Amino acid sequence: MERVIALASQHPVVIFSLSSCCMCHAVKRLFCGIGVNPAVHELDEDPNGRDLEKVLLRLLGRNPAVPVVFIGGQFVGPIETVMSLHLSGALIRLLKEAGAL
Repeated sequence: MERVIALASQHPVVIFSLSSCCMCHAVKRLFCGIGVNPAVHELDEDPNGRDLEKVLLRLLGRNPAVPVVFIGGQFVGPIETVMSLHLSGALIRLLKEAGAL
């Protein structure tokens, strides 16, 4: 858990992803479309990716464990939560507070 928290706090927006996951691609495109350049950790390209994925799985309590988004070092959640925040207008506020916009 410490490594996930450390990685999540290094940038205003951090996405844990799998390079072949369509939902991960969608959430990355959402942030890029808003004008945010998120730090993306592709778990399938990281030598410790399996361990990180296990931590994220425990954090979410469901499978698949990605995509997972952190904003301002705080756990936001999976794509469903991010999309809900975006549709309500709250995502932009969070991004501004984190210094991502």
